[in-house]
Amino acid sequence: MERQSPLFTVFVYAAALLLAAIILVPILWLFVMSISSAADLSAKPLNWWPEEIDLSRYRLLLSTIENSAGAAFTASLFNSLKVAGMATLAAIAVAIPAAWAVSRTSNVSWSLYAVIATYMLPPVALAVPLYMGLAYLGLLNSVFGLALVYLTILAPFTTWLLKSGFDSIPKEIESAAMIDGARLDQILRLITLPLAAPVMATSALFAFLLAWDEFFYALLFTSDLRAKTLTVATSDLAGGRVSDYGLIATAGVLAALPPVLIGLVMQRALISGLTSGGVKG
Repeated sequence: MERQSPLFTVFVYAAALLLAAIILVPILWLFVMSISSAADLSAKPLNWWPEEIDLSRYRLLLSTIENSAGAAFTASLFNSLKVAGMATLAAIAVAIPAAWAVSRTSNVSWSLYAVIATYMLPPVALAVPLYMGLAYLGLLNSVFGLALVYLTILAPFTTWLLKSGFDSIPKEIESAAMIDGARLDQILRLITLPLAAPVMATSALFAFLLAWDEFFYALLFTSDLRAKTLTVATSDLAGGRVSDYGLIATAGVLAALPPVLIGLVMQRALISGLTSGGVKG
């Protein structure tokens, strides 16, 4: 093995520490703001760590008292989970056959790139047609209607990601199974999809994150707690004359927890798929 120079090793570790600081310091400061009192947040010079930890904002946002800020926040949290979950499941269900067809039939690959080209349009250009369509179907201010809108965003993206996973699977494996008498649904269920499990997990994770963080359409197509999502509810906290930045930071910390937990679970699924899936020579 070649021996790396000490200078190069120091450079690699320094670059890794710099990257970690750039990513983690804002998150750490968000948490510090959420547990700081109003006096600590307005103190000059700024206190980098609160003199007294204040958890009252967490109790406020997680309370279930009727007509309280906590009730509105928790309702929007469950709305976000439902919308992102439904949109992700629907996107994966649509993307699997579409990506497999595009991967195995090169003559129709142009259709995927044509659909992906719609991402070049700004969201505001599609707002009016989507609004009119939802109004016609009676799905305005509806969790299902918002998930349907998100599906139009997620389906092309997940199809593109899954296609790259299907491209890496040799067609000869499917051909051999077909010669042995396997049906198309059996080939997909028993051979192709297990081998594509890692990229499927990655696609589902990114689709969920896109739906979870979306703000523009959620702001336009929802009006009350029946469908308002977490991004809109968090922005409402800053809508008054006096903004409690600690409360906004607390909402940010709580909003980040579900994606982080789901990411950890999906990470395990990715590792499991990579180690258990394989092709015997």
